[in-house]
Amino acid sequence: MNDIHILGIETSCDETAASVVKNGREILSNVVASQIESQKRFGGVVPEVASRLHVEQITLVIEEAMEQAGLRPEDLDAVAVTEGPGLVGALLIGVNAAKAFAFANGLPIIGVHHIAGHVYANRLDGGMEFPLVALIISGGHTELVYMERDGRFELIGETRDDAAGEAYDKVARVLGLPYPGGPHIDRLAHEAQGTVEFPRARLEEGSFDFSFSGLKSAVINHVHNARQKGQEVDTASVAAGFQESVIDVVVEKTVRAAKEKGVRQVIAAGGVSANKGLRAALSEALEKEGIRFSVPPLNLCTDNAAMIAAAGTSMYEAGIRSDMALNGRPGMELLSWTMK
Repeated sequence: MNDIHILGIETSCDETAASVVKNGREILSNVVASQIESQKRFGGVVPEVASRLHVEQITLVIEEAMEQAGLRPEDLDAVAVTEGPGLVGALLIGVNAAKAFAFANGLPIIGVHHIAGHVYANRLDGGMEFPLVALIISGGHTELVYMERDGRFELIGETRDDAAGEAYDKVARVLGLPYPGGPHIDRLAHEAQGTVEFPRARLEEGSFDFSFSGLKSAVINHVHNARQKGQEVDTASVAAGFQESVIDVVVEKTVRAAKEKGVRQVIAAGGVSANKGLRAALSEALEKEGIRFSVPPLNLCTDNAAMIAAAGTSMYEAGIRSDMALNGRPGMELLSWTMK
């Protein structure tokens, strides 16, 4: 059987990334041009700025990924690119770059769902054992997905308002912490001497959905009330209380979903899965239930193109191909690519 080499391209938000992956598991190159320093002064991602920076970086990033992999375009089997969801302007840069590269080199193109990419990042480190439950937790997504087999997705829980990562950034802003807020809140939470108690939004009995808007508002109100009274805010204790509330809800729902579905493995994916407190709590809770827990290394938790190439390889093997009408789809739904 011949090896499969896929070039992955990812530009859904504020990372310009390209990667070459062999057989969906071996990373030959993984180049990421981050926009964090450029976006930090705005306190978040400005879509127009993100799009312009993608335009500046995309060709250089693809060239660097190919050079590091030591391959020529004719050595590739396909180009996989994030089709959605994401910022529409940012998506269009990656999609059009991928279409141009594929057309110029006579390669098939495959549009990949961004969340599928995060899930398949786990195939690059330790593998995926079906059936499994995937916890996707990032700036724009907090979802629980059941996978009976490769390429088969069943959404069983999702965020109803603010995603976890979005809540982290908003709480960080009110605490005066830099963007992105997640790493700073995680660090402060581990340094805290005390904990401010905040509510847990568990929603209806049996629900696997998430809601962090109320928690975010509770934290902001606590900070504003204290400042209006001239009281000093213990930033570390607030961070610890906020993070504890998020982790309690996420761990409880994830473990309950894993037990209800009878899975062998739970995988975490997305930028917030890099959170040390969340990783430790999930690992401990799932170990007690005898369920294997896997999470990618930190560089594969945040947006990257290796994950897109990994998911694209599974789609390529399933016979999935896109055409030159491929477009950016900011509201793209996560759909299965195999029903077998």
